[in-house]
Amino acid sequence: MTLRISRVLLVAAVAFYYTLIVLNNCTDYGTNHQFVHHVMLMDTTFPGNHGMWRAIQSPWMQKAFYDGIIIWEAIIMVLCWAGSARMLREFRGPIDAFHKAARAAVAGLTLGLLLWLVAFLSVGGEWFLMWQSNAWNGQEAALRMFTVTGVVLLVVIIPEGRNST
Repeated sequence: MTLRISRVLLVAAVAFYYTLIVLNNCTDYGTNHQFVHHVMLMDTTFPGNHGMWRAIQSPWMQKAFYDGIIIWEAIIMVLCWAGSARMLREFRGPIDAFHKAARAAVAGLTLGLLLWLVAFLSVGGEWFLMWQSNAWNGQEAALRMFTVTGVVLLVVIIPEGRNST
């Protein structure tokens, strides 16, 4: 039962984190929009780099990318809340029922991993060369969240034996 409560609480903690992210991005839209703006503009990368052709100066494309990130985060939030609630409902149920209840959480956590790996580390970090910027480099935070989300996903999917504690 300890493993099950750990799974429920960790998924709920990730859901809470994404709730705060979505709240902050919606109530203080401009702050993180500036981050996306500068990353996509590539205006703080190394001078004279040969990747500047990748920069996107279009404000509507920057806004669409940022709005897409917020929507992605909101989907993760909903899936993780749903997953933690379903797992809690099946807390004392059979192993198969509990694992089936975790499907939404697994989907949400997987989307979280993809967010940090694809949108931030790959697109932001490598395509837009975010790693070159001292001011707008979010790779460390993205790696931290990729790691946290990945650990929680592993805890959720590890097999549960009959005598698990």
